[in-house]
Amino acid sequence: MLIALLWCLAGLAALVGGAELIVRGGGRLAGRLGISPLIIGLTVVALGTSAPELAVGIEAAVQGNGSLAVGNIAGTNIVNILLILGLSAMIEPLALRLQTLRFDLPMMVAAAFALMIMAWDGTLSRGEGAVLTAAAVVYTLVVIHYTRRESRMVRVEFKQEFGAPAAGGAPLRETAGDVGALALGIAIVVVGADWLVDAAVALARLAQVSDAFIGLTIVAVGTSAPELVTTIVSTVRRERDIAIGNLVGSSIYNIFAILGITCLVPADGVEVGEHLRLVDIPVMAAVALVCVPVFSSGQAISRREGTLFVAAYAGYLAYLVLART
Repeated sequence: MLIALLWCLAGLAALVGGAELIVRGGGRLAGRLGISPLIIGLTVVALGTSAPELAVGIEAAVQGNGSLAVGNIAGTNIVNILLILGLSAMIEPLALRLQTLRFDLPMMVAAAFALMIMAWDGTLSRGEGAVLTAAAVVYTLVVIHYTRRESRMVRVEFKQEFGAPAAGGAPLRETAGDVGALALGIAIVVVGADWLVDAAVALARLAQVSDAFIGLTIVAVGTSAPELVTTIVSTVRRERDIAIGNLVGSSIYNIFAILGITCLVPADGVEVGEHLRLVDIPVMAAVALVCVPVFSSGQAISRREGTLFVAAYAGYLAYLVLART
């Protein structure tokens, strides 16, 4: 048990250091290239911090443990919105951009309800995995299209904050350094999350709890640790667009890309347990749907709304502990 606790601490330390590199590298890279940090958060950071979910999902699918794979995705998305986004809003109210309200939020809701419909028969097939993966590709292309349509005013704003690139574009060495910091940060975060999850699962096994419970709680929170640390660091450094983009983008990619690719691995598809179909996935969809009025009210998430999100997650976690153990 002592060794597992030490690995947990090592994983947390790696997550903090890696998140700092992600936020610093991502923010500076966005400024140099004239790209909104929201776009960086929705794509590169979101995919990078979702890597632990992909690793857990594929390993669980290969072992025939669909409950762990699907429970991890459902639990992670609930953690992302209720716990992590809620904590970030509690620290400081979150202002939302129009792109988040008009495109990313509807996509997050659509992804959640698509999963609920596909999982209703108890199995996620390879065909459904292909549909989800294709949706991830389309979403990424649309986000890139939004980048090209950014207004000149937005570009000027980020140049003032991060510094305008030199004539002829950003210096190659400095741009490469920012890309390297971003990539190194993602790599460190993934490794740290792997240490944290493995140690947490080992501790959970000692407590003799079910795989579905582990997926919804220990593994979900563990694989959400990159998003949690990145969001907190982003908030402290006032890179809120990266924080919001990371959480919303991760919630979309977790279903479309991560679960989609996971479903392509086993020939017989991924089995979805009854509790996941009837309780946890609907809860995930409901959380996404609740975000519509919350995000739209004043185009911001207030401290009060953030507190309610965190309280709702505490209630859900209490239900899991009382009903599933």
